Formats: sequence, structure tokens, C-alpha cells
Amino acid sequence: MIADLVKRSAERTHTIGEAADLLAVSVPTLRLYEREGLIIPARRTSRHRRYTEADLDHVRCIRRMITEEKISIAGIRRMLSFIPCWNIKSCPADVRRGCAAFNQHEGPCWTMSQKPWNCRSADCRMCPVYTSITDCRNLKRTIASFTVDSEQPTLQKPDTTICENSSSLS
Repeated sequence: MIADLVKRSAERTHTIGEAADLLAVSVPTLRLYEREGLIIPARRTSRHRRYTEADLDHVRCIRRMITEEKISIAGIRRMLSFIPCWNIKSCPADVRRGCAAFNQHEGPCWTMSQKPWNCRSADCRMCPVYTSITDCRNLKRTIASFTVDSEQPTLQKPDTTICENSSSLS
């Protein structure tokens, strides 16, 4: 824990203008991503945003989903809402019942205003739920690893012999 704090304090951060330049996006775009709950930039005591390399990677991931995968901001927010934070954080059943992230899928857990007791004072930027999705490739794996039961049988490939035979009848 202390090592993480030392590492974080030594990490280079960027202002919102610097981050926008590095990412080739506008400052309003970064503010939009924050308002939509897609990113959580660090804040100084003056409330100015500071972006770490992990934040920049997170924005790059978002930009790839938007430009290459053609996923809307609402779609990304919806995908993030499916991250099973209750499994990642091993929340007991009674905590889950009162958790907005467990009961709704409007946005990622870090955007919920009514958080369970074990998340209220937590720094969402350092939460494994948030940090596990900095890399786009990990998003699908993260969701799948906590939602897909490895004991479940895999789906069998459909039998296509009927279709193949029917095409030869014509």
C-alpha cells in the first residue's frame, strides 16, 4: 500500500491540456469522457485534473472502441456497467442486495452515487475494478473471467449437414 503511494507520487502526470495534445483530442472531449464516467482523472487539491500514463492508456482504449469498433459512448458505458465488481471485490450477498452496481446496469460501479459501505471511502482510481480495464484487450477478459463459469459446457457447433443436404436438392 505504501509502495503504491510512493510510486503514484513519483509518476509523471499531465495537465488536461497536455493530455489532450498527447492524445490528439480536445479538452472538452476529455471532460466529456469524465462526465460520462468513462475515466477518473486524478485531482490536485486545487481540483485541477492530472492525467497519468494509465489514464492516457485508458483514453486510448476508449478512442479505439469509438473509432475502430464503432461503439458509442453510451455503449462503452453500458459495457463497463457489466464488469462484475461484486465478484472482483468478493462482496457478500447482503452487500450485493443493496448495491446499485449489482442491481442496475446504467454505468460502471465507480459512477454510482449510492455505494455500499465497503466502497464509500475507497479511491475508485486505485480499485482493481477500474485499473483492470486500462487496456481494451483486458475488458472482455475481465468481464468473462468473472461471469463465465468454467464448469459450464461449451456450446456445440450447430449441425450443418441438414443445410448442406438441402442445398444439393435444388
